[in-house]
Amino acid sequence: MATSLVAKRFQTYCSAYENIALNRDADGILTVRFHTNDGPFVWSAMAHEELGYCFTDIGSDRENKVVVITGTGDDFCAEINAGSFKLSTANEWDLTFYDGRRLLRNLLDIEVPIISAINGPARIHPEIPILSDIVLASETALFQDAPHFMSGIVPGDGAHVVWPNIIGLNRGRYFLITGQELSAQQALEYGAVNEVLPADKLMARAYELARYIAEKPELTRRYTRVALTQRIKRLMEEGLGFGLAIEALAATDKLPVDGRMKGAK
Repeated sequence: MATSLVAKRFQTYCSAYENIALNRDADGILTVRFHTNDGPFVWSAMAHEELGYCFTDIGSDRENKVVVITGTGDDFCAEINAGSFKLSTANEWDLTFYDGRRLLRNLLDIEVPIISAINGPARIHPEIPILSDIVLASETALFQDAPHFMSGIVPGDGAHVVWPNIIGLNRGRYFLITGQELSAQQALEYGAVNEVLPADKLMARAYELARYIAEKPELTRRYTRVALTQRIKRLMEEGLGFGLAIEALAATDKLPVDGRMKGAK
């Protein structure tokens, strides 16, 4: 009965998301591929909402032994459909505030190791793959916080917590304020990336590591993830809600009359 229920649970969520393709192999390795219409992933209000729910589903399914996160095509996430975010009223901001907290909290609540395979430029919310336990990057990858300060928005939805803690306080602040582009090699030198690989070797290496992890005892895998995310979860709990609130306050001051984020496609 339990096995049947688990299998049924995966079938209910594996095809439930418009921007997330999910596939689990016989070893329990779950591949999470971000996409838009099966092409490169474009950040949108729908994607923002879907990720939090998807991470909840992944974390609730104990048949997932390891998670591999990647993108589609030549980009990990390099574009944003800013016009999809309507933020003119308190209720509209409340939805973004709700989804923004759930997204990163639920990602960190996944109790199995996560590997990110960053297949190309990550300009929009690059903190998401950087929060993985193992971070692999293609030689074509680069990292930039494009939708925030350089676009007139406070980098308060987790970026302000992640980057100063991953690459260092001064480097992180410089990265967020200046719109600095970090190449894959620079990100490796700064400690944000663990390995840089040729594009055609990236996924093979991700699955090699995933199989190594999947072979370990279940509680070792699960509790290692719990132990290694404890500090970043505490920091996120302290800073995420506050950061989102002041991001909303500053953004409201700059929004045009129609309440849509500037830069709409």
